[in-house]
Amino acid sequence: MQNDDLGRIAHLFARFAETDGRDDALYQALAAAIAGDEGLMALLLAAPPTQRLPVLLLAALHDRVLAGAPHPLAAYYASAGGTRAPDGELPGLLKDFARREDVALRELIRTRTTQTNETGRCAVLRPALQALATRLGGTEAAPVELALFDFGCSAGLNLGVDRYAYDDGVSTWTGESSQAPLVRTAWRGDRPGALLGEPRWRAAHRMGVDLQPIDPFDEAAARWLRACLWPGDGARRDRLDRALADARRHPVPLVRDDDGLSVLERWLDALPVGTRPVVFNVWVLAYFAPDALREHVRRIERLVRERGLAWISGEVGKLAPLPSPPDAPSGESPGSATLWTLQWRDDEAGGALRTDPLAWSHPHGRWIEWLDREGASSA
Repeated sequence: MQNDDLGRIAHLFARFAETDGRDDALYQALAAAIAGDEGLMALLLAAPPTQRLPVLLLAALHDRVLAGAPHPLAAYYASAGGTRAPDGELPGLLKDFARREDVALRELIRTRTTQTNETGRCAVLRPALQALATRLGGTEAAPVELALFDFGCSAGLNLGVDRYAYDDGVSTWTGESSQAPLVRTAWRGDRPGALLGEPRWRAAHRMGVDLQPIDPFDEAAARWLRACLWPGDGARRDRLDRALADARRHPVPLVRDDDGLSVLERWLDALPVGTRPVVFNVWVLAYFAPDALREHVRRIERLVRERGLAWISGEVGKLAPLPSPPDAPSGESPGSATLWTLQWRDDEAGGALRTDPLAWSHPHGRWIEWLDREGASSA
């Protein structure tokens, strides 16, 4: 059985080196080295079967480097100040580092899951919330009060969507402070200019739930978030650090629970009259077993009908709550492009449940192709 598991892990690392890791020379080289070393691959056996992925072992190695473990391997990590390019000595140094850090690596792999908490997705979440506010009758003069609930929140960084700075290549928006994270994106096709002005909503309440929420005040936990980023991506690292600082300035309740919708229902019970609740999830539903996913969707739809909840979902197209998702943009993989949908109760249509496709985007929000035309004339 272990040989079968190692064979699967070897295949995943080889594929990562050939495809997924091409954007980072260090990770491409590390993955290739791990794919040829049973001892290194065996480290992943400490994780549950569903978590035995290359990114988990790579993040665990990165975490130990960021923790300051003294070793020549750190010279390859730009995130630790290194400038050394992958070379012939890398595989041997990797193996020696893994041997020295064996206990810490196994503990991380056993207890952690990869969590990106990518604030770049706020580039899409922001106009999605504006689209919801428009449907609810919100205006710049009289914004609607929304209560934001992040399902699968990690550190809850996307709950700060209204405080961040944005640049879409056409316009820029200042954040709440000069230290706010800067979220960059680019539009493909028509730009929904009418949704990019002054907000038609105001966040009155915020909360998040996760199987393993990250406390922004916990330095070891925050380091794990940094470790889940690729070492060469300085822009994402800077954005994450700024978002963590923002979260520490504006703490919100982040609840650990394996039944997040029960937490959501209790939260709904406590909201004041006149506040419209909205739950959002981004790259979360893929972790559900099929039966659990069907039950999850059924429960959310009930809350939309009965409690006026709105649901913004950003997932791969096949997981969208639509009978027939729109085609992915030309040249983009249906397995990585993110389809954003909005499900809400249309009280002006007798309380009918509506599910509208809003946009396709890059998984991290680097580009957006807007689909929705309701109140979103281009500008």
